[in-house]
Amino acid sequence: MKPARSITAPLAVGRWTPPWVAWVRDAALDWIFPPRCVGCGRVDAWWCASCAADLTALPLDPAFYPLEGFAATLSTGGHSGLLQNSIQALKYYGLTDLAPLLGARLAAASPLFKVTIDLIIPVPLFKARLAERGYNQSQILCAALADQIGIPTSDALTRERDTGSQVGLNREERLTNVESAFKADPSQVAGRTLLIVDDVRTTGATLKACAQTALTAGAHAVYALTLSRAE
Repeated sequence: MKPARSITAPLAVGRWTPPWVAWVRDAALDWIFPPRCVGCGRVDAWWCASCAADLTALPLDPAFYPLEGFAATLSTGGHSGLLQNSIQALKYYGLTDLAPLLGARLAAASPLFKVTIDLIIPVPLFKARLAERGYNQSQILCAALADQIGIPTSDALTRERDTGSQVGLNREERLTNVESAFKADPSQVAGRTLLIVDDVRTTGATLKACAQTALTAGAHAVYALTLSRAE
């Protein structure tokens, strides 16, 4: 697994190198190509203190939306601006230090369900995609949320085949792409109320497939919480 970067860490380049070589390389890269904040573009760090403060203060813009298989689904805001930038920083730039800030946002929205959740489950990545990225951003968000609300998290859902990217597919193509792609562990989900967590909800095809799999395995009810909504 490749290490994720800190908010202030330089970009990772190549394979593992001795510490002194990495220090010289990173210092040179910082001098030639100083880190620019993913949030605002300021030359400072990959996510600057000002954007961290703004993200913490960013008000919720919660919205429920209907989705087959779910008792309720909720997003904390639209997929734009600082929230979008923070999600992309976590997902594509490896800035896992943002997880506690984003987890706090999820925690603030979770009471809106007005139900007792038994288990928090991330939308899983296929093993090849996980090896390529080095981490599952949904899993990291689940861990941050679980730490703040005291509900256990589990990888009770697995992705059994590589569905590829959903980007560029229409709604019907997305639904077909993820059909029968997931597997649930009945010993963990049967009779329990689940909260499935992901970073972005677009058409909801992936979430829907996860819910159907969990319900087939005996889940009592399934809810979904995402940081943002793209559609």
